[in-house]
Amino acid sequence: MADKETKLPVKKETPAPSPYSGFFDWHPFDALRRQIDRVFEEFPLRKSVTEFEPFERFLAGWPATPPVDLVEKDKAYEITAELPGLDDKNVEIKLSNGVLTISGEKKEEKEEKEEGYYFSERRYGSFKRAFRLPEGVDADKIEASFDKGVLTIRLPKTPEAQKAEKKIAISTK
Repeated sequence: MADKETKLPVKKETPAPSPYSGFFDWHPFDALRRQIDRVFEEFPLRKSVTEFEPFERFLAGWPATPPVDLVEKDKAYEITAELPGLDDKNVEIKLSNGVLTISGEKKEEKEEKEEGYYFSERRYGSFKRAFRLPEGVDADKIEASFDKGVLTIRLPKTPEAQKAEKKIAISTK
């Protein structure tokens, strides 16, 4: 049997690079930061751009949802939320239809006036977290405290819920 040559055309092409290659390799705020830095570099200011607060600080402390820990203890559940920069007047806790809601709002304004320049910055942010109460929580005895930016909510268990644990025996066949 003789080898037969194929008459099908063979193309060896490399695909064109995507117009987005390299764009998604960076954190989305890095590209935005570079663009903003470029604007300030080209903008004539009497005060150096490096003397302004860094861009990272603008985004710091503004999470969409604050970090929260939920721990079950023998006699209660405990929710701890880190809320830096807030005080108890900026935080609200509500209980409705078995759902505990923590919400808060932060407002910050900064203004500097010197000869030759004016700097004004306003930042606002709010958050809301909701938790369905586990069975066996005594809703009338829920307590909350706030200390150094940390909110702690204690959800005491009813006496029945404290005794509800039962060990199950394992049988073999």
